[in-house]
Order: sequence, then structure tokens, then C-alpha cells
Amino acid sequence: MAYVNNKLNAFLNAATRAARSGKAARIVMGNEASDLDSMASSVLFAFSKGTVSDGLPNVPVMNVPREDFNLRTEAAWLFRESGVSAADLLFLDDLDLGKLFAAGGSKLVLVDHNKLSNKQSNWADSVEEIIDHHANEGLYPQAKKVIEPTGSAATLVTEILLSSAPDDLESGVAALALGTILLDTVNLDPQAKRVTPRDEFIVKRILDAVTLDRQALFDSLQFEKFNVAALSSRDILRKDFKEYRMGSVMCGMSSALLPLTDWMKNDVTLEGAYQQYLAERKLDVLLVMSAYNAPDFKRELAVHSPDAALRQRMAEFMNQAGLGLTALVATTANTDFYAQADLSQSRKKLQPLLSGYLQRT
Repeated sequence: MAYVNNKLNAFLNAATRAARSGKAARIVMGNEASDLDSMASSVLFAFSKGTVSDGLPNVPVMNVPREDFNLRTEAAWLFRESGVSAADLLFLDDLDLGKLFAAGGSKLVLVDHNKLSNKQSNWADSVEEIIDHHANEGLYPQAKKVIEPTGSAATLVTEILLSSAPDDLESGVAALALGTILLDTVNLDPQAKRVTPRDEFIVKRILDAVTLDRQALFDSLQFEKFNVAALSSRDILRKDFKEYRMGSVMCGMSSALLPLTDWMKNDVTLEGAYQQYLAERKLDVLLVMSAYNAPDFKRELAVHSPDAALRQRMAEFMNQAGLGLTALVATTANTDFYAQADLSQSRKKLQPLLSGYLQRT
């Protein structure tokens, strides 16, 4: 379906020109994870304020480098489907925010978070406003705040948009807002324990104003969230990656949403991709935790390191911790591949156990 986004695209073009001028601006930015909610809410809130307000141009900035946008597959799909080109968005590496805030006069609006990351904490004095749905950290007393426990930050932002500029709800804007709220609340499913009456009310208002297929939009977003078909092996590794110092070991942990055997068939140089990523991130070991449905839920694990003794030590500990690892395929030069019997052991659970072990040994 072709969505109309004339007003939003004109706004984004003006915001890009203003940002590239180097003059003072009001920067609207989501959190460092930059999921769909953060990015869409940044754009929609800046749009709700208009091209210029209180003498400053309103400029949404995606809080990731441009290279990372396509890793957020559901976000890339929804922006594209809503009629917004990535070329019309601004990313963290498109302008020098540190220089902009240091020059004075610029303001910062936080959406979908209310505490700056450590790397951005020196911008604290510039924080003018906060719109968020997480627990209130009680920071930035100078800022105007809307911090409410909704299922999606986009709900709060759309409330503001509908209040300040209801005529700007073109079909593309509506699709961007609706899709974001539906994905965050699992299509308003009460069993997911995320949805609130405010989310339900805003979804009803959107659907009353614009004809959209709610179920089809949600289903497409769910599919795109797990669709890695267009990503390179490096991008799959980067899509959901975290690294930790575990004693003397620098360990990277990537979550992947496809079977390891399929991945090996799709990329016959997969171990080379692991090796290059290990070197790029200066890691001692890379763990790739695969989770997928086929049709039952399954977990698999790849342990990559040129240090065979470290790989063996980690595998032995993980089995002692109850992961139930069995060889999936033959070990390649520097990688061991396993099926994982304990399906409850996600990265979130495994990381502190593994970190404690490697710090003791």
C-alpha cells in the first residue's frame, strides 16, 4: 500500500538542511539502543513541534551510525513502508553533536529514555524536555518531563501529535505511529503484559482517523523483526551484539535468529566472518547464540576462538552450568558448534555465570 507522507517528508528535508548548516538546533533523539520505538518517536515528536519552535529548528537524529540502520530490520521496513527514505533521516555520524552542544544555544529532547548514556552524559545541561515510558531516573531538573508507564513511547508522542497537530496525521505518519505501538505491545495483547489503556486508546484514535489494516501491519513487522535474509554474516553478528570483560578474557556475545547449519550453507566462509569480527572487535572469544523456531523453539551455540584451550574450558563450564551442549557439526579450525538442550539459557542468563567463572580462573 502506498502511504502519503508529504508533510513529514517536507519536514525531514527542512530538518536536514538546518542540521547541516551547523547553527543551533533542537535535537530530538532516542536511546542508544535505537530500536523502532526510539527512532519513530524521535521523528514523530520533532514533527509534532513543527519545522521551527522557540527560534530553533527541530531536528530528529537517530542515535546510531547510519551503517547500523539496516540492522534494525523492522524499523528499516516500517520507515520504508511509511514512505520515509533512510536518505531523509539523520544519524549520529551525519553531524558532530558534541561540537553543536559545546557551541551553546542548542537544546536536546530525550525520547524513549530519561538518562543519557555515559558517552553522551556531558550533554546533560542541554536537556530541555523528556518524553519516556521507562522508570523515572529523576535527572535533569531543568527539563520539562512527560514520563508515563505506557507500552510504547510512541503512544505518548502520538498523544502530543494528535493534540498539537491533528491535521498532520497523514496515512504514512499514522502507519509509522501505529506499527511502532503494535510491535511494542504485541498487537495490544494483554497476555504480553505491556499494553496499557492509553496504548489502546491511541491505537483506536489512529484507526478512527486513517484506514489501516492493523493485523497485517503487525504481522509484517513481526516477520521483518526476525528477517535476516538480506543481512551479511557480519551484519547478523552486529545486529544484536554485546561485549564483556570477563577477567582477562574479552568476550563478545551475538544473538542470531537462524539455525547455524542454515547459516553455514548460506555462507561457506562463515568461520572467516567470525574470525574477521573477532579481530575487528579485539575479542579473545566470540559466542554466537542462535535461537529460532523450526517449528519448536531451539537454541544452538557457536564458540569461536583461535585459543582451543579457552574454547574447551568454556564449553566444560557451560555444561557444568546445565546448558546441555552436544556437538552440532564437526569442529572447524577455530569454531565449535553445539546444540543446546537447556532452552532457558539466554545470553542474559549465561553472561553473568560465564563472567563469574572466567574472573575466578
